[in-house]
Amino acid sequence: MSEPLKLGTRKSSLAMAQARAVAEAITARSGREVELVGITTYGDTTKAALAQIGGTGVFVNALRDALLEGRIDLAVHSLKDLPTTQPDGLVIAAVPRREDPRDALCARDGRKLAELPAGARVGTGSPRRAAQLRALGYGLVAVAIRGNVDTRLRYVAEGELDAVVLARAGLARLGRLDAVTEVFDPMQMLPAPGQGALAVECRAGHNEVDAALVELLRGLDDPDTRAAVTAERALLAALEAGCSAPVGAFGEVAEGEEGPELYLRGVVVASDGSQSVRLSATGTPDEADQLGRRLAAEMLAAGAAGLMGERVP
Repeated sequence: MSEPLKLGTRKSSLAMAQARAVAEAITARSGREVELVGITTYGDTTKAALAQIGGTGVFVNALRDALLEGRIDLAVHSLKDLPTTQPDGLVIAAVPRREDPRDALCARDGRKLAELPAGARVGTGSPRRAAQLRALGYGLVAVAIRGNVDTRLRYVAEGELDAVVLARAGLARLGRLDAVTEVFDPMQMLPAPGQGALAVECRAGHNEVDAALVELLRGLDDPDTRAAVTAERALLAALEAGCSAPVGAFGEVAEGEEGPELYLRGVVVASDGSQSVRLSATGTPDEADQLGRRLAAEMLAAGAAGLMGERVP
């Protein structure tokens, strides 16, 4: 009997739910038992805003260290938390089928965004969401918050905030879609690159055991999701922006006249919402990386770099 695979994950309810889903898929595919190993990351312990600490890697570095040191066999990450550069010795072996990547509003009294009064306090930990909220022109006050999903929803229930904006995917995985009062159309608010997707990471196949695990995990990969998030993350990398930058991106694979097409939208918004650069591009799934970099170049030529450096007064 093979030893159980050790799957590393953050300890939050959402991270555990995501890890359990992957563990069950591995067991269903291979019959192999999977043991969850909770790991505390720097992002879980600091109280500072992600924009202050840089955001990049704070939720994944401890998991990657555990992988490289052999304390776990694989790790499950929220893909939007991953830095765009891949460390030596590790590989993203699978990107499972993505949940709905859109952002969602959770407001008191069942209100939609347009029903919130000017001056309403809307909580988010994301500069991207805050900038796009301001750009909508409703006169809402974006309030920086931290905490897990339950904590953020409690701010609304107890009246400290009028609403919060969260990823619909996380609410779905936690069975909390009942809290959603509106799901944003991507034309209103583009999600973060990689939002709604998971990354299953393990050691690169430098020996027989690691190679066998890479091959097993590849069976969980969804090619359309991988193409979409590859394009989104390539755009983010080419913009030289981290996960705390006001950058949104959304890729979709659809059947075109000559086969599958990959449609990518990107936006960079000034932090005060006063200006934005919003462009799109189309290519094939095989061109995902080039497509993201091409769209980023067009956005930079249109002035995106200046907007990423702006701050709210």
